Amino acid sequence: MSTSWSSQSATSPESFEDLFERVNMILGDATPARPDSTDSESFVPRQPLTLKDVGVSYAVLERIILRFLLSTSAVTGRRIAAQLRLPWKLTEPLLKQLRQEKHIDLTGTTAAGDSEFVLTPTGRERARQYLLESSYFGAAPVPLEDYAHAVAQQSPSRLQVRMADLRRAFRGLILSDQTLERLGPAIKAGRGLFLYGNSGNGKTSIAERISEAFGSTIWIPRSVAVEGDIIRIFDPRVHTELDDSTTAGGLLDSQDIDRRWVRIRRPTIVAGGELTMDELELQLNPTSRVCEAPLQVKGNCGTLVIDDFGRQRMPIDQLLNRWIIPLERRHDFLNTPSGKKVRFPFDLLMVFSTNLEPHDLVDGAFLRRIPYKVEITDPSETEFRQLFEAVSRSLNVPIDNDTLDYLLKRHYRDADRPMRSCHPRDLLLQVQNYCQFHDAPLQATRPALDAAVQNYFAITAPVRTHRIPGSRNSGST
Repeated sequence: MSTSWSSQSATSPESFEDLFERVNMILGDATPARPDSTDSESFVPRQPLTLKDVGVSYAVLERIILRFLLSTSAVTGRRIAAQLRLPWKLTEPLLKQLRQEKHIDLTGTTAAGDSEFVLTPTGRERARQYLLESSYFGAAPVPLEDYAHAVAQQSPSRLQVRMADLRRAFRGLILSDQTLERLGPAIKAGRGLFLYGNSGNGKTSIAERISEAFGSTIWIPRSVAVEGDIIRIFDPRVHTELDDSTTAGGLLDSQDIDRRWVRIRRPTIVAGGELTMDELELQLNPTSRVCEAPLQVKGNCGTLVIDDFGRQRMPIDQLLNRWIIPLERRHDFLNTPSGKKVRFPFDLLMVFSTNLEPHDLVDGAFLRRIPYKVEITDPSETEFRQLFEAVSRSLNVPIDNDTLDYLLKRHYRDADRPMRSCHPRDLLLQVQNYCQFHDAPLQATRPALDAAVQNYFAITAPVRTHRIPGSRNSGST
């Protein structure tokens, strides 16, 4: 898959996000995170009591068990139950039925008294046939209807987001109260948001943190069943699963929890300029024949960020047309591998991040479906100073007021150069390398800053903005 997806933690050591996490410690922002309390959760998956409660047919479970046995040798009944993520009391009758049909047989008993099973020749032949359909032998899927109910119960729009939640989510980022005031209602609505403005002011960092404002975890199924097709929902590349030890009261150890579900942090999924239309549809792996949910399904109950919007490989109109109906109706129709068109929930905050003007990218019909447009402006000189001081302490590269005054006058005011939120990090990292190369004490001196500015802005035009060809408005430098 070509799209660069990332979760909240998937950043490089010198990323804007990572650096400002350390800046947060320096600023002394001790705003506590909202506790992960299960008492306030509106949805908790309960363990099925009967095979009917499992919600999928015997044929689906038979296929999973036989494919699993084909992949291994003799295996105990309780190991099969653990593979299905179902209670033993529900797995035992399945194994009895498979034995009566002569697809499996007993080979013995373990010291703990657990029976071991293997495939019979008939069962092995049937398992090979099932393997041609799909290689899936993971957890038993949950019905699509149960998943849709869970998404509705855990929708971001059901949460009460307040200013304290925003300050906690954006701790370490220096944002004006005006920006927070504009972001707050958009996040509370949980529908659609345009973040636009000049490059380097932290639009992506803001977008990646929005889910933290929702301040809770959610439950998602490992996979769902759709009329015989099994579709994987849980993806460890973009979902952060909680360990048992992180749950209040050891909730996941309770026998009342349906282990076909995973408790995760509210997801944040970022798709950049390499996004293709195929990645917005159900994808069938041609080798494993296992179907993967598209990224908007994996982002349900969280945030989906379309970064660098307007620079995707596909035409903008094609991408926008793909989103118009889901954004308005809160559901999406996807084609399954068997050719059926199935309705999936589409309940997430969709963020379009761009350094281009929204009016130059999309028409009025689409803009009406994105009710909030928030410009992330250049930092003021006061905010710029705060950023420099915080980053200098984070990198342990001191800068005194006189040197900072020199930088602002010579390289910004006199050069008519706009300030960007990323400049303190980028320039001081160059100063750090300059000092290390010259075996000099780590200190932001005038010569070190002059060298950093010369390197960093060697190609960048010093003018404040330039007009994008064919656009009505100016873009970023």
